[in-house]
Formats: sequence, structure tokens, C-alpha cells
Amino acid sequence: MIIFINGSINSGKSTVAKELAEKLGNAAVVEIDALREFIPWMPLEKAIPLNLENAVSVIRNFAKEGMSVIVPYPLSRKNYDYFCVNLPEYKDCIQVYTLSLKIESALADRGSRTLTDLERERITYHYSIGIPSPDFGRIIDTNNKSIKEVVEMVLGFVSE
Repeated sequence: MIIFINGSINSGKSTVAKELAEKLGNAAVVEIDALREFIPWMPLEKAIPLNLENAVSVIRNFAKEGMSVIVPYPLSRKNYDYFCVNLPEYKDCIQVYTLSLKIESALADRGSRTLTDLERERITYHYSIGIPSPDFGRIIDTNNKSIKEVVEMVLGFVSE
């Protein structure tokens, strides 16, 4: 099973992914943004396609070992289609859960995280292209929900 946790920056994707992996067991969390750390000098528009290509290989390697793979990443329709085309053997196993919250909440500093100006710009961009409301997968309204509640919702959907 390959589970994408979709949403804008600061929507809780990584936190939900980690908690979900603990609950599922035998799961790998593939942080595509961590692949960017290998090439910080490369412009973002060039790095993203390379990161997605590398992510396909990493996802496939874990899935071949029988692990559930959880991928927290902001998915556009184009990127979702890319994963479906490039992971054809897992197409029926790909599930997407979008964490959707009000833009004001996404733009707010939360917990110990202080957003940078670049992150705020990317959040605004994500909302402008519809990342929090895609036409694929399930959308989960995370306003006023705890991480635990969101994880339980995802687990409920996964077991359907």
C-alpha cells in the first residue's frame, strides 16, 4: 500500500505520516523534500522533477520489500499523475489523503515551527493551484482536529 499524505506546507503532513507509520507498523515514510537536501544549490523548478524521479525509486524499493509506504508531499494533479504512470505496478494500491485547513491556519506559526517568508509564499502558491482541494483522493478537513483524530480518520479509510 502506498499512501500519499497531501496538503500544503504546514498542514501537518509529516507529523500525520510519522504517526500513521507507527500505527501501521512495517511502514516507511518517504520525505521527498529530504531529497532536496542533496541538491540545495539547484533551482527548485529543476530540483522538483529530479526529486520525484528519485522518490519513485525509493517508493518502489520499500514497496517491493512488502512495506507500506507513506509519502507526505504536496501533490498537484500533474505530480499525482506522474506517480501513477511511473508506479504502474502499484497504481491500484495508491491512496491519497489531503489534509485541508484554512489558509490562515496554514500561514500561521504553529508549535515550534516558525515559517520563513519563502514558506509563506509557497503556501499561498499551493492554495492558488488547489493543493488543499484536489480532484483525486480523499479530502480531510483538519480544522479543529488533533493529529490523533486525523490519523484515526486515515486509518479508518485505509481499512475500508
